[in-house]
Amino acid sequence: MMQTEAEAAPAIRVVDLNIEIRSDRGSFPVVSDMNLSVAPGETLCIVGESGCGKSMTALSLMRLLPEAARVTSGRIEIDGTDFLSLPQRKVEDWRGEQIAMIFQEPLTALNPVLTIGEQIVEAVRQHRRTSRRQALARAVEVLKLVQMPDPERRARQYPHELSGGMRQRAMIALAVACDPKIIIADEPTTALDVTIQAQILGLISELQKRLGTAQILITHDLGVVAEVADKVIVMYAGRRVEEASVYDLFDRPLHPYTRGLLGAMPRATSIEREDGRLTDIPGTVPPLFDLPKGCAFAPRCPAASKRCLEERPPFEEKTPGHWAACWEHDNAA
Repeated sequence: MMQTEAEAAPAIRVVDLNIEIRSDRGSFPVVSDMNLSVAPGETLCIVGESGCGKSMTALSLMRLLPEAARVTSGRIEIDGTDFLSLPQRKVEDWRGEQIAMIFQEPLTALNPVLTIGEQIVEAVRQHRRTSRRQALARAVEVLKLVQMPDPERRARQYPHELSGGMRQRAMIALAVACDPKIIIADEPTTALDVTIQAQILGLISELQKRLGTAQILITHDLGVVAEVADKVIVMYAGRRVEEASVYDLFDRPLHPYTRGLLGAMPRATSIEREDGRLTDIPGTVPPLFDLPKGCAFAPRCPAASKRCLEERPPFEEKTPGHWAACWEHDNAA
C-alpha cells in the first residue's frame, strides 16, 4: 500500500529534548521535554510569548545554541540519524544540505562584506562539486526562485544595499540553495512591514509546496499560524502546553493559555468577551529560573484550582490528536 503523507516517515523527529542555560544565577532549564515530528511537505508552527523557548528550540535543531546553553538530553533525528551525535565536521556538511534556517533579521545573519551572490556560491560549493561559474548560475537561479527583482544585479550587491524585503528574499534563497529536506524559519517576517510580510509568507509557502520540504515556523503571530500551519505546538515557560492540528486548535483550544492567545487576536476566533472586546492575559511570564511549583501558567489562569498550584499537569492526549497539559481543561472554556 502506498504511504499517504500523514503516514510518511518524518523528515525530522525530536525526542525528549531538554536544554539548560548557565547564568550567574546557576543553571536552569529553558526547554523541557520537547517532542515533535514533521513530515515532508508539512508545516509545524511553534507559538508562544517571548521567552517561552521557541527560538532556543529552533537553534538547538541547527546545533547553533549560544555558548551558555546546552542540550542535556534527548535526540534530534534527521533521516534516522541523531543529529546531536554527529561530529562538528559532519554537522557543517548537513547544514544547508539536510537542514537550513531562515533567521529573523537577515541584516545580522548575512555576511556584510560578501555580496549576496558570493554567499550563495560559498554555500553551494561547500555541498556540491561544482565550478564557481556553475555555483554563480545556481545563485541567480535561486534568487529568481524567490522572486528577487533583477536577480543578476542583486547577486552583485551587498546586504546593506538591499531593502528589508529583498534581504529576507536573499536569506530564503541562501536557505534553499542546496535543496534541504527541512527548513526552520524563526520569526521570518518580524522586521518587515505588513505588505512585505504577506509577500514573504506567501513565498515561503509556495516554495515549500514546490520543493516538498518539512517546515518548522517559529512565531508569536497567530494570524501567521492560521494561514500556513498544518499543526501547532503552543509553548509556555519552556514547555509544550498544547499541540493539535491548526483546525482543532482554533476551533476548540483546550489550554487556558491558548484560549488567552486566541482571545487577544483581533477577529481570529469567537473567543472574546460578551461585549465584543478582546480578552487579555493578566500578569507576566514567570522567569525560567524561578518557576512556580505546579503549572507555570496557574498564577495567570482564570480556571486554576488548588491542584494546579501544587502539581504540574502531564502532557496528555485529551482527544484523538489533541494534546494538552492542563488539569482543568474541561473548565477552561
